[in-house]
Formats: sequence, C-alpha cells, structure tokens
Amino acid sequence: MIKSLQKRNSELANSKRQLEILSNGIFQNGDLPKFKDKIAETGQFPLRAKKLEILQINVGYMCNQVCEHCHVDAGPDRKEIMTRETMRQCLEVIKNTGAHTLDLTGGAPEMNPDFRWFVEEASKVGVKDFIVRSNLTIIRANKKYYDLPEFFKKHNVHVISSMPHWTKGKTDKQRGSGVFDKSIKALQELNAVGYGMPDSNLRLDLVYNPSGAFLPGNQVSMEKDFKKALIDDFGIRFHNLFTITNLPISRFLDYLIASENYEDYMYALVEAYNPQTVDNVMCTNTLSVSWDGYLYDCDFNQMLNLPVNSKVKHISDYNEELLEGRTIMISQHCYGCTAGAGSSCQGSVT
Repeated sequence: MIKSLQKRNSELANSKRQLEILSNGIFQNGDLPKFKDKIAETGQFPLRAKKLEILQINVGYMCNQVCEHCHVDAGPDRKEIMTRETMRQCLEVIKNTGAHTLDLTGGAPEMNPDFRWFVEEASKVGVKDFIVRSNLTIIRANKKYYDLPEFFKKHNVHVISSMPHWTKGKTDKQRGSGVFDKSIKALQELNAVGYGMPDSNLRLDLVYNPSGAFLPGNQVSMEKDFKKALIDDFGIRFHNLFTITNLPISRFLDYLIASENYEDYMYALVEAYNPQTVDNVMCTNTLSVSWDGYLYDCDFNQMLNLPVNSKVKHISDYNEELLEGRTIMISQHCYGCTAGAGSSCQGSVT
C-alpha cells in the first residue's frame, strides 16, 4: 500500500514536471507560441466539447511490451487495473448516452482480468463501433490469449493494432526484439478467422507511429505501401492504416529531451500547425476514462493529469448536460493533434 502510494505520488510529480516543460516553451530560437493563442487567431478558442460520440476507456496500464514511444508508460510492472465495479459504471454510461463508439485501450487491455467479462457485457449494449486496441503480440504472449481472434470475432470487435513498420528492423527497434515476428503471426491468425478481408465486416485496422522525432507521412500513401508490403511478403490483409503523431509527453518527451530533439520537434509541430484540423480534434467528441474512473478530454491529458474542466470528475457521477459544452483543457502538446493533416486515435482528421 505504501509502495503504491509512493509510486502514485511519483507519477503525479512526473506529470507536473512534464507539463511545466511543455508550458515553458522558451528555446534558444525564441518563445514557442502558446497553443491557446494560436487557435485564438482563427477564433477557435476556447475549444469546447460537442455531443459525446466516442467513449474511450483505459482498462489498465499493464502491458506485455515496453515501447519507446508509449504515451501511457505501460509495461509489465504497471499494476493500475480497472475494477469490475468501475466497468459497471462505464456500462451504465454507455447504455444511457448516444455514443456510437466504445474504444477499449490500455496498456494491453486484454491483460485486465475482467477484460472478457467487460467485452461480453459491453457487446450487448449495441454500439455501432466496438473497438479494442491490441498490440498484436499479446495474442502470442501466453496460451490463455491464443483464442483472442475467435473471441474478438464472436463479439464482432473492431480490432485496431499498432504496427510501426512492415520491416522487422524498424518494428523491433521501436517495440522490442521479437515483436515483429509475433505481430505478423497474430495478423495472420486474425486473417484466418476473417479479419481484414476485403468484404468482411470484421474490421482490422493498423496504426503507425513514427519511430523518431519526426511527423508521420501522408496517411493514404503510407496505407498503400503497408498493404503492398504485407500482402507481398506475408499474405496479410487489413482494412485501413491510421497515422498518429507522437505527442511530446511521457516516454516520448523523455526521449526527445535525452536525444536533444525536443526543441526541434516542438518547432516542427508548430510549423506544421493546420487550423483546419482544430474543429475535428478528438477531444471535442471523445471522453477518456482512466483505469480508476476519472474523466479526461483525451488520453494524452490523462497522462498529464489534466482532468476535465467540469464539476463532474468521475464516471460514477456522469452527467451529460454538465459535460457537454465544457471547455477543453489544452496545453502545448495539443500541437501534435493539429499538425499537418491532424492526428487522432482514428488517424488523420482532415
């Protein structure tokens, strides 16, 4: 209990430290313009929440991988796990709102002991799009996970999986030795039960995050390259590729600072700022629920400990009227979601 409290205090202190780094914005080449001032130039400040469409639930930070770019700081040593009681509270919200998408994430969400129970109960609600964000390797991590492709199929789960690259070297560099081979095997097993097939309603999408201090390329072009490489080399099919910009928080922020790329990366985000993306950033129609039930505008804010600007702070007190129209909490990391074609958990926003 004491160790758990000490770790929580340490994480809060680290979130505060990272937020101070982001907010400072003073570099050798001058001050970085404040994000709030940038969107104010086009009359888009303050950002306000629209009607809830996507409920994104982080069921725990435990993961079988430790990826360099992970904004959740997930890993095998993380003990933060959503309880079944909090899951029940989430289910009540899903039943009573018009949200069309339920998005389960982690860590590796499958490692939560109540994951299957939650999927089974949530699948009865009848949301239009039921997403589980899988790292793929969990399917090959242990015998108890080998049947996940069939389990996902049974409940018509939309599988969105991280895939850094179609080559072994770049994938293993970002995500660890052996990850590529396990990911390929998992994708082949998902294909075998019908996922990713051209005319299949079993949706299989991949997510690409850059492996270094640079922005992702054009999503359409990259999807074509991924599809050609994976079908030619491994016979693997999938539906869509989502490109996501690495936001300067958590492990990626620490990497940027340690590699002395932080200043250049922040300027790159600002230079790529696109005001056309602002109205469609994911925080405007998404609510992020942490493993302990607290509410955030997005999972990036969750990692920076920036809760929603509302009297309603926890899923157990959910009130749609009080949450809709709230002012979105923003800071300098928000440049990552508005650079180029924009970035969200569903890929580019323009």
